[in-house]
Amino acid sequence: MCLGVPGKIIRIYDDNSIKMSEVDFNGVTMKVCLETTPQAKIGDYVIVHAGFAINLLEESEALETLSMLDEIAKLGEQEQT
Repeated sequence: MCLGVPGKIIRIYDDNSIKMSEVDFNGVTMKVCLETTPQAKIGDYVIVHAGFAINLLEESEALETLSMLDEIAKLGEQEQT
């Protein structure tokens, strides 16, 4: 199963003519390629899979998804105890 995770673009830069970004995933940042979403800008939320932003996402949708992922993680932690 593949999972695309939403994150917020906090920086955009060029790396050898490739449009790249730094994306924040609830405090964890990651380098993400923006070549598939060239219209993305700082402050936008994107769905990221395998280091590539594959789609733009409305902030409300991103926050709802992040909340659900947090709930899933909490359920997993409860199961382990």
